[in-house]
Amino acid sequence: MQAWLNKLSCPLPDSLRTPVETARFELEHALPGIPVQLTVAPDRGDAWELAESPDGWVLNGGETGLLYGAYRMIMDVLSGETLRPCATAPRYALRMINCWDNMDGSVERGYAGRSLFFEGGRFAYQPERMQELGRLLASAGINVLCINNVNVHEPAQRLTEDFLPALSALASLFRAFGVHLMISVDFSSPLRHEVSTADPLDPAVQRWWTETADRVYAEIPDLAGFLVKADSENRPGPFTYGRTHAEGANMLARALKPHGGVLVWRAFVYNCHQDWWDEKTDRPKAAYETYMPLDGQFEENVILQVKHGPFDFQVREPVSPLLLGLRRTRVSMELQLAQEYTGQQIDVYAMPPMWQEIFDEVPADRLDAVAAVSNLGRDANYTGHPLAALNLYAFGLLGWDPEQQPEAVIRRWIRLTYGFAPAQEDALCALLLGSRRTYEKYTAPLGLGWMITPHTHYGPNPDGYEYDAWGTYHRANRDAVGIDRTESGTGYLSQYPEDFREKYKNPETCPDLMLLFYHRLPYSFRMRDGRTLIQRIYDDHFEGCDEAERMAETLKTLPFPEPDRQVILDRADRQVHNARSWRDVINTFFFRFSGVPDVRGRILRP
Repeated sequence: MQAWLNKLSCPLPDSLRTPVETARFELEHALPGIPVQLTVAPDRGDAWELAESPDGWVLNGGETGLLYGAYRMIMDVLSGETLRPCATAPRYALRMINCWDNMDGSVERGYAGRSLFFEGGRFAYQPERMQELGRLLASAGINVLCINNVNVHEPAQRLTEDFLPALSALASLFRAFGVHLMISVDFSSPLRHEVSTADPLDPAVQRWWTETADRVYAEIPDLAGFLVKADSENRPGPFTYGRTHAEGANMLARALKPHGGVLVWRAFVYNCHQDWWDEKTDRPKAAYETYMPLDGQFEENVILQVKHGPFDFQVREPVSPLLLGLRRTRVSMELQLAQEYTGQQIDVYAMPPMWQEIFDEVPADRLDAVAAVSNLGRDANYTGHPLAALNLYAFGLLGWDPEQQPEAVIRRWIRLTYGFAPAQEDALCALLLGSRRTYEKYTAPLGLGWMITPHTHYGPNPDGYEYDAWGTYHRANRDAVGIDRTESGTGYLSQYPEDFREKYKNPETCPDLMLLFYHRLPYSFRMRDGRTLIQRIYDDHFEGCDEAERMAETLKTLPFPEPDRQVILDRADRQVHNARSWRDVINTFFFRFSGVPDVRGRILRP
């Protein structure tokens, strides 16, 4: 396994049962020459404190805090840093990975092989690998793992007697690493159990969920809770019965509350049957319109999970206005590790720079939790592309402390994973720091998304989603491109606070990289650097492709160990092919519409 803790070659014993036992084992085997005394402070939870003593070091914290502190000590030493007294606690109490695994073994939007947990309609996993996964998650500070798809399919829909004991056995493997399981549930489940409705206000439905929660927690008493996707993309939900999402979520939350469980309710709700002729309905407005009127109506153990942007994990989106608007509701921000629209773990795409922009926009006190859609799979390296492991690691670190700088996180990961010489570390760090911008240049022009192959979401197709029902339009014609989302257009910008509106409302001052998300502009529009809009589109796509080619050449010079090296170089070749395809297809698309040639004389297909 090539991962950030690949230097911990010592296998984990089956006897580990608690985070304290794991912490002691890891310290004794990874740092045998450094004496560390562990002291348990039950009220400290995940927090920990490291103090120097005459006899060595004292690590003080809650049970999970001791484990996090132990991994922090180990990683400091392995990355060449000096141990220093310190104290820390996570910014967000819940730091969750959402796996979109199905019990048939497939993974929705999975790019790292089949499911780690399921195959053939049943649980099917290697216990040793689950321990290894628990070690990886805990070392990065991740404490909750939701193992099944939010689009819940059989047999997980039924929460059956066969499902629950197997789930309990899996939970026991993660318990020694302080990782709690969560499960996605289907809102309409009562209909499969001789209940005639799933109306959240019906007493029979409420009773069924209460009894179900009792049964689930009897098997897994430390289950984190339930995750629900409702009334979204044809999933069932409260709207079927004329109820609000607060009424639906609260019913489930009350069933979980006696057990200490939380109800995570996804705010991904929009009209997926939109008429492309309709120029007023604007998909990015949907979450705010649905949930802002409900602010303050949710039970205290409900967490509303909001995607970081208003669309669906595009290369660049503004922060969701719901994250800035909600004041009286517990909120989790949802990120996507799985590179659905960002290269599918073929193209290199390091996410920390993007996340820094997001965390800079969202005040820390607005969030109670963070979640990320998993990039994990059954591949030997877990993440398909070895460099995609960086994103999993970085998510955990930023969930603990979102103020960490991307470069520091990336360098730490490189040192722990590969231990390169300084010049090689510098080269890989620079490549990773710039990879998101490179991908953006050869794919998404200035805030436009969705110019991608439908269904597979890999490779260019400028009109692939232009005339469909998903509300994903760029409205390009011979004169202009983009969507006017100001007051004179769809009004989406009005969902934001005044200072945010001021930043984006005028095309002359709107940041370039969001220009076409908020404004519809002619190809002759003059950018602040003097270039026309159409020339900027051409230049970005040529530059992005050139950068992808240079990235591939740089990767060839670095001494990655096998099997990582072969995987990385094979995928670099595929990325270059992908970048050239994007460059040529998107530039040709706009050249055919605009009729404007490239001022630098580069070839554009007529």
